[in-house]
Amino acid sequence: MSEGTANPPAFPRSGGRLVKDQEGMTLRDYFAGQALTGWLARLAPNSVTDTRVVAKDAYAFADAMLAERER
Repeated sequence: MSEGTANPPAFPRSGGRLVKDQEGMTLRDYFAGQALTGWLARLAPNSVTDTRVVAKDAYAFADAMLAERER
């Protein structure tokens, strides 16, 4: 997923005279984190055996959410 209008900053903050602009995490990262939280909340403790698969799936959910957002 590329950085662009389809994946804007999740919590942008305009700077002022003393603080420069901060983009923070991308919306894709935020969506993936939310998906991961929901996923892990419903699993039994210690049931995740391959964290890479879980992380990949969280980003798949995030990508689907971003695609739906563009419709």
